[in-house]
Amino acid sequence: MVDSVEDSVVGDHDSLKIYKEQVKAELSRLEANSTAKSVAGKAIGKHGLVYITIIVVVGVGASLVLDADKIAAVMGLLGSSLTALISMLANIAGATEKEEKPEFGVIRDLIDKLDRKEQESELIAKLDKLDRTEPSMKVDVDGDHVTVTRGDDVISTKPKS
Repeated sequence: MVDSVEDSVVGDHDSLKIYKEQVKAELSRLEANSTAKSVAGKAIGKHGLVYITIIVVVGVGASLVLDADKIAAVMGLLGSSLTALISMLANIAGATEKEEKPEFGVIRDLIDKLDRKEQESELIAKLDKLDRTEPSMKVDVDGDHVTVTRGDDVISTKPKS
């Protein structure tokens, strides 16, 4: 009876190893199909707080070791690093909406204005045509001859012989 219990435990242990390997293989397959952005996002999400802490510790250590002239440059670099990292974390978490670049807004406004100007000029051209008086048309029929006169244009027809 003890042998059967040991065999079942060993069998369960082997099946557990196989299951772990299958899960690892599936995880590797999923990570291989992930985009670089999602992989980077996961890494920053997992370790972002550690990165921020390291940057702050480096800043404090630099302030203790460096001369006053060099501290300003180091603190500026550390500050920009922290800002970039925090904004990356916020974008990954979806806390902030992506802002549209102002250049795109200006370009869109210019295109809209050009479209309106084009529509206005087309409308004005159509309205100008309505204001003009068309020359009258006169049709004279003399037997087999027809003469059409419109302004300076004159068209005459001849009968077929």
